[in-house]
Amino acid sequence: MDSNIPVVTKQVRSIVLVFGLLVLAACSTPINQTTDKSTGFLKELPEGVALIAAPYQNLQEVILQPDDGCYWYRHFGPVETTMLPLLTVDGRPICTKVAG
Repeated sequence: MDSNIPVVTKQVRSIVLVFGLLVLAACSTPINQTTDKSTGFLKELPEGVALIAAPYQNLQEVILQPDDGCYWYRHFGPVETTMLPLLTVDGRPICTKVAG
C-alpha cells in the first residue's frame, strides 16, 4: 500500500491554507488604518480584505464600522445610494471580529 498523499489532496490542502491565511489577515485590525477626514472612508483597504472581497463591490469607498467591526462600502443603486456590508465571494461579511 502506497502511503503517499495524492497530488490532488496536496493541492486542496494548499488552497485551503492560503484561503485560511487570507481570512485571518482580513480579521485583524491594521494598526495604521487611517480614514480620510473629509469623507470618512478608509484611505487604503487592507490587502487581505481586498483579496477576499467579491469583485462587484466598490472598494474605493469603504468604512470600518466600530459598532459591529465589519467593513461597509458605498453602493450607488438606481434609486438611492446606501452603505452595504462588504462581502466575500461566497457572500459572508468581512469583519475584524467574530460576531457573537
